[in-house]
Amino acid sequence: MKPVTPSVEIFFFPYLGGGHQIPMIDAAIVFASHGASSTILATPSSAPHFQKLITRHHKSGLPIAIHTLSADVPEADMSAGPFLDTSALLQPVHDFLLQRRPHCIVVDMFHRWAGDMIYELGIPRILFNGIGCFARCVQDNFSHAAIEGLSSDSEPFLVPNLPDRIEMTMSQLPPFLRNPSEVPERVRGMKQLEEKSFGTLINSFYDLEPAYADLLKNKWGKKAWIVGPVSLCNRTKEDKTERGKPHTIDEEKCLTWLNSKKPSSVLYVSFGSLARLPPQQLKEIAYGLEASDQSFVWVVGKILNNPSENSENKENGSGSWLPEGFEHRMKETGKGLVLRGWAPQLLILEHAAIKGFMTHCGWNSTLEGVSAGVPMITWPLTAEQFSNEKLITEVLKIGVQVGNREWWPWNAEWKGLVGREKVEVAVRKLMEESAEAEEMRRRVKDIAGKAARAVEEGGTSYADVEALIHELLAQTLPNQA
Repeated sequence: MKPVTPSVEIFFFPYLGGGHQIPMIDAAIVFASHGASSTILATPSSAPHFQKLITRHHKSGLPIAIHTLSADVPEADMSAGPFLDTSALLQPVHDFLLQRRPHCIVVDMFHRWAGDMIYELGIPRILFNGIGCFARCVQDNFSHAAIEGLSSDSEPFLVPNLPDRIEMTMSQLPPFLRNPSEVPERVRGMKQLEEKSFGTLINSFYDLEPAYADLLKNKWGKKAWIVGPVSLCNRTKEDKTERGKPHTIDEEKCLTWLNSKKPSSVLYVSFGSLARLPPQQLKEIAYGLEASDQSFVWVVGKILNNPSENSENKENGSGSWLPEGFEHRMKETGKGLVLRGWAPQLLILEHAAIKGFMTHCGWNSTLEGVSAGVPMITWPLTAEQFSNEKLITEVLKIGVQVGNREWWPWNAEWKGLVGREKVEVAVRKLMEESAEAEEMRRRVKDIAGKAARAVEEGGTSYADVEALIHELLAQTLPNQA
């Protein structure tokens, strides 16, 4: 990257959970590459996760830095859920904003307490909510009238006022959407954070969801900037391996195993950093993968109610969640590689051997799969993931559903299992040769090309980054308020 002269100063205040922290770090790098002086506000425990990455970019000439706050958040890590209280950071953030008034601060939606404080200081606040245009439009256009009179949680209803015919069920909705009289205070806090915001920063790209991008642009006027996929700022192997926690798997072993496979022959399976699947569900996945007779890399995260997790949370940790003899058979046949912990997902998805991606439909994973040109098996669990599944399978037509229908509170007991037969059917449908599977691959490869062009000079996301920088330059400069 060539050295650039800073034009505006932007602070980035990411949430602590990896699903929100990682894309905001990427966004800071993107804006720095456009000449914005980018400062990431971090806690003492979160800063080490991306210190090497930011130091390397700073040494290359980018105007980017980390400011470590004087307070921390107890029990916070990259698997932090959405409702962790981060208000211990209020005073140090307030003091730093008084000391160094930036042109704006990009704030994650989960810092629910930050809105009033930043507004009172007179500093423009830009919201980052970590979801795409389609999912946001589903939320905004959801009508409680549409679900009145439904006979059951599994009866479909039409989400009104969308460009596509999108049907959902009550079982696929978070509780606060099912019952508007029971909206938690924390959800109201996120809504209030959006009020009086300067605008919103969206990690997506126009050609992925153009009709829904237009809806949001119309709602926000010129105050919605669609600047992704921000993960594409990671261009070197070092960049792609140093996102988030240090990897707890043997990266070279994984890549060596993939190198031994034929091009477009392996399924990558991962459910992200937050999900905790119960042992019984993991067994069903294992049986389904084995029955499909397809090669796979399966990265297993944390396991729900696993008393021996600490001793098992290591590479290839064996536990009661594996069917008897499963791992031995996978090694003997060379069909599967089972790994535990944090994996270099970008490197895996971009490997020539990868043909498909079984995913929980988190927005980061969805964008990373799309950008790598990999079709998906969708297995949504929580948050807005059921909306993302609709985008993948019904709007873009680049994936197949495994069949989960139950929205799951991320820290609660599992509601029901998806059986091994459904897993096998979905894997075969995506991985075996057919006209339908080939069309999905063609579509996603085309979208991947559009993603790459969006972030290059002349692309839509590149233009939106520039537009926000120019918008900020037109505002009152720091320290002149």
